[in-house]
Amino acid sequence: MSSLRVPEEPGDEGPVNETIDSYLEYLSLVKGRAANTVTAYGRDLRAACEGLDDIDQFTLDRGRDVLDWALESGASRASVARLVSSMRGFGSWLSHTGRLPHNPVSALQAPGPQRHLPRVLDNDQADTLLDHARERAESAPVDPDNPTDDHRRVLALRDWAILELLYASGIRVSELCGADLADLGDRDLRVTGKGNKTRVVPFGSRAREAMDAWIAVRPRLSARRSGNQPTVSALFLGSRGGRIDQRRVREIVHTAANEAGTPGISPHGLRHSSATAVLEGGADLRVVQELLGHASMQTTQIYTHVGSERLRQVYRQAHPRSGYQR
Repeated sequence: MSSLRVPEEPGDEGPVNETIDSYLEYLSLVKGRAANTVTAYGRDLRAACEGLDDIDQFTLDRGRDVLDWALESGASRASVARLVSSMRGFGSWLSHTGRLPHNPVSALQAPGPQRHLPRVLDNDQADTLLDHARERAESAPVDPDNPTDDHRRVLALRDWAILELLYASGIRVSELCGADLADLGDRDLRVTGKGNKTRVVPFGSRAREAMDAWIAVRPRLSARRSGNQPTVSALFLGSRGGRIDQRRVREIVHTAANEAGTPGISPHGLRHSSATAVLEGGADLRVVQELLGHASMQTTQIYTHVGSERLRQVYRQAHPRSGYQR
């Protein structure tokens, strides 16, 4: 979690972060926690609550999504344990101070050796999310004489491209943020994953369309860099022209899901949604391993149940003694 950076776009100040500040003050002044401990808890909680508009959205499902993301990002057991402690302590304080009726994450536990898929979107839900992002981008006002409207349209096109690419390729949010413009091919993207390993991931025509729309307006964000700052090579930019931050990407995904009315999802969830869709389409686990950049097939084994369900479906339809009524 310590790799998270402060996002370059505004939004750090708000009711949720003010509540976190109050809790950190309580830890320091009332509980007497060491400064380093308070800093670590604050970092964990701001990461866990990013994108939330109200503290009521701090739920058990949210906590579990945060833990899934931490594990996927390679967080150590100690970091995950501290993250659980941070969230449970915060939830207890929220309940004790009457901000919430009960501790929403009291049942939260650090995952054991058995890994489970996070929440995923089915094909229809993914279509709803991406169609909403496209409609939002295409309906944004176009007025060259209104810098505010133009800036909003550019960001909407960027957000659409980010969502399409995450779902189409199944890449990690860190890989998306680390990609440069030079890494983009016609229908593929070169990314650098864990262990500094590079791989090339494919994507389809819909993601290509969104990427084309974004690339066409990208210079308008790049131009927002001040004169003494170097040009940024990043594929995706923040609102001020610098490389986009992982935290901002997660906010984009959470906000888009909320606006589209789909189940809450994270970039990590979109990654697994992509892998699940590929498996259900007929790919085998070895293909998924290559797409996701897993060093070991053991990591990819969490998708076994998806392949097993498809196998049962094919068997019911194909085997003459399955009892399936054609």
